[in-house]
Amino acid sequence: MKNTAFYLLLILGFITSGCVRIPNDIQAVSGFKLERYLGSWYEIARLDHSFERGLNNISATYTARDDGGISVINKGFDEGKGVWKEAKGKAYFVARPDIGRLKVSFFGPFYGGYNIIALDKKNYSYSMVCGPDRSYLWILARNMKLEQNILSELIEKAEGLGFKTENLIYVDHN
Repeated sequence: MKNTAFYLLLILGFITSGCVRIPNDIQAVSGFKLERYLGSWYEIARLDHSFERGLNNISATYTARDDGGISVINKGFDEGKGVWKEAKGKAYFVARPDIGRLKVSFFGPFYGGYNIIALDKKNYSYSMVCGPDRSYLWILARNMKLEQNILSELIEKAEGLGFKTENLIYVDHN
């Protein structure tokens, strides 16, 4: 029985570790500075996925944890139900802290990839994040709106990396 439990945990570990990867041929930003990334970000655009479906006014707040990780609070308004939804999680660096690759968890021991693939390194005013594959993409900004020329550049970059940018959902902040 002990061996069966061990092997199940081992298999589960292999399965869940695949969720923190970065898509092939995509690089996370280098020269990342966590202290500048902390704070509030607004979701400008995303590819559709079930855990944010139907939400607008989406924001994420990142704060430093005592254990070297990051506390994450994602919040969005479900207009259909007329309620705010909130998810609390934690994130840790996958490799070095100067590389924008993190693993984030909202559900116990299960982590997903949070890969920063574009970043305004001068002002930390916008970023583009992908998950473990090309079905997850977010464009974030410090303000509720992002200048159109910057948004267009990020979308062009995402398209060049193989993301289906024609399926982007643009988030209302009202």
